[in-house]
Amino acid sequence: MSDTVLVTGAAGFIGSHVVRELLSQGHSVRATVRDPVNAEFLKELPGSEKLEIVQMDLLNRTAVDAAVEGCADVIHCAAALYVGVKDAQKEVVDPSIQGTQNLLDAIDAMGGISRLVHTSSVAAVRRNGSRNGQTFSNTDWCDNATVDSNAYGMAKAGAERLARNWVASKSESERPRYVSINPCVVFGPVMSKRHLKGSMTIIDHLLKRKPNVLLKMHVNIVDVRDVATAHVRALTQGEDGGRYIVYNDSLWMPEMAALLRTEISERKWPKFVLPKSLSYALSIFHPQLTMKWVKHNIGTTCDYDSNPATQELGMEWLPVRSSVVDGANSAIKAGWR
Repeated sequence: MSDTVLVTGAAGFIGSHVVRELLSQGHSVRATVRDPVNAEFLKELPGSEKLEIVQMDLLNRTAVDAAVEGCADVIHCAAALYVGVKDAQKEVVDPSIQGTQNLLDAIDAMGGISRLVHTSSVAAVRRNGSRNGQTFSNTDWCDNATVDSNAYGMAKAGAERLARNWVASKSESERPRYVSINPCVVFGPVMSKRHLKGSMTIIDHLLKRKPNVLLKMHVNIVDVRDVATAHVRALTQGEDGGRYIVYNDSLWMPEMAALLRTEISERKWPKFVLPKSLSYALSIFHPQLTMKWVKHNIGTTCDYDSNPATQELGMEWLPVRSSVVDGANSAIKAGWR
């Protein structure tokens, strides 16, 4: 029987670290990417003699079938980034939902899959309009998102519910083990310049120093290396059907800048904290900010209960200091910033 683990979205930030963790443990990995050129860096990972890189678009059912065939386990990391999209329905929601459906259909058609670990997000957990200071758990769902109000939350919650309903529809003898991993904002070392998008946009903002201001934004952080560990552990550990929020600690954006100023002192870092009133003004001109986002995210906080991950997956979190500093340093040392 094959012991190959299929990793979708393997050239992405989380996916690439999942590949590295699997290889470090001696697994054979089939890594799917939309463009193999973007995955060349994976060939430099230790253990890459057990790595197979295949081109696959999740919206191409024939390609998905071929990727699934012969694998024993699937870790589904592929996701559409929300940053900078023009058509959220077409570029975020549809790929997430239809791509997940195609993967599930391929598992049905090809057979042989024993375990499915699914990269979801706390975006699938946190409802729109939550109160300031609220703590969310793995029983919460983002069930009121729309394309206009929260396309990413709609996509992540929709894809996760789709997978869970698919599992629930099967008899005990035919259903694979299913676990979702729901990360918050993911920081840590990047392996590709492309990884500076998505969660790492916040660190990249500080690295670019354009504009040279800080938002009073509270960020819930987990290290990408811990996220990868959680995915691989979930293949065999934790509850079948488990839903694990992976979250360590939080920092305000000005605290991140102060930390980087201390740890990477040879570089200049932003200092000026933009008042909320001026954040509203900035949102009029900034392509990635809206007045609604400023209202709900500047000066407000929330928290997540990650106790199930620590208790059932045995997670011990890397310090947030390492997540921030190692992330910034990796981009600097690679010459990307």
